[in-house]
Amino acid sequence: MSEPSNPAPPPVEAQAEAPASGTAAPAGDGTISKKAAKKAEAKAKKEAEKARRAAEQAAAQAAAAKAAEAEDLARDNYGQETHETKFSDDAIEVSLKNLGEEHVGKKIQLRAWIQNARMQGAKMAFVELREEGTWSIQGVVAASPEGTPVSRLMVKWVGAINPESFVVVEGTIEKPAVPVKSCRVSNYELHITKCFVHAAAPTVLGMTLAAANRPIANFSDEEPPVEQAVEKLSVAETTGTPAATMLTHLDNIVMHKRSYVQQAIADIRAEMKELYRSYLRAHGFKEFEPPCLIGAASEGGANVFRLPYFEKEAFLAQSPQFYKQIEIAGGRKRVYSAGPVFRAENSNTPRHMTEFTGLDLEMEIKKDYHEVLDVLEGVLLHIFRNISERCPDEIALVRSVYPCEEFLLPEPGKKVRLTFAEGQKLLREEGPEEFRNVSDDEDMSTPQEKALGAIIRKKYNTDFYVLDKYPESARPFYAKEDPINPKVTNAYDLFMRGQEICSGGQRIHDPVELEARIRKKGIDPASPGIKEYVDIFRQAGVPAHGGGGIGLDRVVAWYLNLPSVHLAAFYPRTPKRLLP
Repeated sequence: MSEPSNPAPPPVEAQAEAPASGTAAPAGDGTISKKAAKKAEAKAKKEAEKARRAAEQAAAQAAAAKAAEAEDLARDNYGQETHETKFSDDAIEVSLKNLGEEHVGKKIQLRAWIQNARMQGAKMAFVELREEGTWSIQGVVAASPEGTPVSRLMVKWVGAINPESFVVVEGTIEKPAVPVKSCRVSNYELHITKCFVHAAAPTVLGMTLAAANRPIANFSDEEPPVEQAVEKLSVAETTGTPAATMLTHLDNIVMHKRSYVQQAIADIRAEMKELYRSYLRAHGFKEFEPPCLIGAASEGGANVFRLPYFEKEAFLAQSPQFYKQIEIAGGRKRVYSAGPVFRAENSNTPRHMTEFTGLDLEMEIKKDYHEVLDVLEGVLLHIFRNISERCPDEIALVRSVYPCEEFLLPEPGKKVRLTFAEGQKLLREEGPEEFRNVSDDEDMSTPQEKALGAIIRKKYNTDFYVLDKYPESARPFYAKEDPINPKVTNAYDLFMRGQEICSGGQRIHDPVELEARIRKKGIDPASPGIKEYVDIFRQAGVPAHGGGGIGLDRVVAWYLNLPSVHLAAFYPRTPKRLLP
């Protein structure tokens, strides 16, 4: 059928519904008018031409970029590091902390992380290069007129490197016009001529270095556990920015480890352990290594981790207590150890961990058990009085993030020792109203200990003190009772800022007396582990002895007054955390 020569216009309703785009509108009988068809064809040609020009432009840009890359005389001076990457033979390797005037004008090679990168126009970029800890220097990469050794493409590439990528650079040390305040090495800068990415970081980090260096969310004893506080954030007073929770830190363990404050805490911890070892070695102690895997619960079966061991059951040691005593029974006069201790306590607080580092010692007693207490006080005072000299910068850095009052010590030659009963008396007389009814026969709660610590600080001007003669009911079966007053023991605790960091005392070395006290505690002397322990003292005569166990993590945390003991551990373990 042929199309009518003069078709009737569509009704008004049809016109209103006609497409407004370049699509040709159908005629009243469903066919497309010639005018609409021409209009649609013209628009299609226009769009096709536009697309063609855009494609040509993109192709031209790509060709230009490719040509520029092919002509880039600096192309061998940057990129991904490979086995073919070459550096100048006269470039020396030097650590940032050792940079001095003698290096100005010299060519050096540096391996570091990109802390920050920014472009300054098309011909210059600035980068902050960071080595271990807080050591950083500003790097400058600027295109030279001839395009070599640094080209515009190289500048653009370096300026786009993701933060926290690890790079190897070569350049010349120069003096900046003004000190670079953003870097620890402020009086020098590195003019980069070669830059290679050794290991690239992702575009988006799970936690930035800036966030990792802010205080973690701080929770009181009554607030939710740190690990569970995913949503609760505190605000860092100095920056006004939200602080990450401990959970966020541990989920981003690499950035947590890279933070200045965590590295400073780790360095302080290592020095404290070294001070502990050096003091004891100087006082005639020999180091030994107790086992972690044991065949019976080490202290009666409470709070112990059990695990299958071939066809038997094994346990993780709660303490090296028995093994320290075996060493003394075996002929050693003085021994110490430093190693992991495990407690299956379902305590989800910033003060507890299921694995921590114990610093333990044991020694023969010649006249009085206070000989042991003298050594424990001595080693801790040695740590406290020397750590500020060994780690002044690290301590200052930590306190810039976690401000606190200075840790007070007794005057040289003086000690603050109270009996447990005297401490309770202070609480009744000078403590908060809710602690006025404390008993001399029951152990203190954590709030009571902190309240007593505040009283002692005010009264004796010290944060470090001893409570002696703990009640019999608050001590384990191996603690020796006071021969004059059997309601108390020859046992003690040492405190920092009102929190216990060391527990110890004289042990029972007579097997008959030991078995009687075991029964008094309601334990069967023939039970696994206990029988083997008592038998040690039946095999041969064992001299009077005593010792103590120090929690390294708590010593570090309370000295620095950190909001969580987890910050003092390398990889904290809690009832809800086994990774990483």
